[in-house]
Amino acid sequence: MKNSLITLSILLTTLPVIAAPIPFYIGTGGKNAEGIYRATFDPDTGKITEPVLAAEIGSPGWVVLNSDKTRLYSTSNDDKGSVAAFNVNEDGSLTLINKQPIGDGGAACLCLDNDDKILFSAQYGGGSTAAFPINEDGSIGERTALIEHEGSGPNKDRQKAPHPHWTGVSPDNRFLFVPDLGIDKVMTYEIDHDNATLKEHGFGQGVPGGGPRHMKFSPDGSKIYLLNELEMSVTVFDYDAEAGTMEAIQTIESCPEDIREVPSKSSEIRVHPSGKFVYAANRGHDTIAAYTVDPNTGELTFVEREAIRGSWPRNFNIDSTGQWLFCGGRYSNTISVFEIDQETGNIIFSGNIVNCPSPICLEF
Repeated sequence: MKNSLITLSILLTTLPVIAAPIPFYIGTGGKNAEGIYRATFDPDTGKITEPVLAAEIGSPGWVVLNSDKTRLYSTSNDDKGSVAAFNVNEDGSLTLINKQPIGDGGAACLCLDNDDKILFSAQYGGGSTAAFPINEDGSIGERTALIEHEGSGPNKDRQKAPHPHWTGVSPDNRFLFVPDLGIDKVMTYEIDHDNATLKEHGFGQGVPGGGPRHMKFSPDGSKIYLLNELEMSVTVFDYDAEAGTMEAIQTIESCPEDIREVPSKSSEIRVHPSGKFVYAANRGHDTIAAYTVDPNTGELTFVEREAIRGSWPRNFNIDSTGQWLFCGGRYSNTISVFEIDQETGNIIFSGNIVNCPSPICLEF
């Protein structure tokens, strides 16, 4: 009996560990989409299941999960522009908790503060940033702030007025950052946690005519990587966490003008969990540009541009292990999977691809 137990113990310790499928949610923005979709992926193979509808809602172009993945928040064109809260059920489906009107049109992007107590939104068309408290039950409270941006930029077609496009919180949870495509600035706000609202703090100056769209922090919080939609480039900033200020140190192309065969625009930027690589998506050219990060300066060196095997990459994401990159093709109605080379940063198409109506936000 003792020998049998020893043999069983040896077998159990030598069997391969099979990782559990990881769920993710897909915000959509097309006429053929019915709301928020969900799927799972296998972290060992990168394979994803066919997406299924998780909740019906009008144009949930941006979705965000709270830190323990029990609630999801989305944008919507319902009620002339609103934000919505959902409970995440055990089977992965979503149950609506409530909605709140924004009061300035629809939002392009949402984020939560690091304590999951405040929801922030950026209104591209309205030109504003808003704040909403999150109640104990996960519901969204009435709006506490609506700050109208001011100014314009040199691009007469796209920069006649402010166009906030993204929201994100500093690693220490003190500041909110809002890149504004219309005024070539990253607006910064001090977060008033006691009152779930915002105070104006300053701005980071972008490239004239660049059209800042999205940004990400380096894992150590010392650098900011800002994607310029109109100029199709990435600007690297040194970030002073104490002062909440940013200073540009480099701008590098994501898609040079001489290879843009059709009208193109940059869309999304991601930093690898290791901090060693940065990736930027190019709509129209339908590629993702890969860069290595200098460990001393944070500056970028171009590695490659990889075709997404789809059309119009509005959004992409990287899983927490840094092994897999998932890219949504809005016009091809696809999600394609790439494996990341951990040494070079290159992305290699895995052969895995599924259909999904108008995917424009992928959230793990």
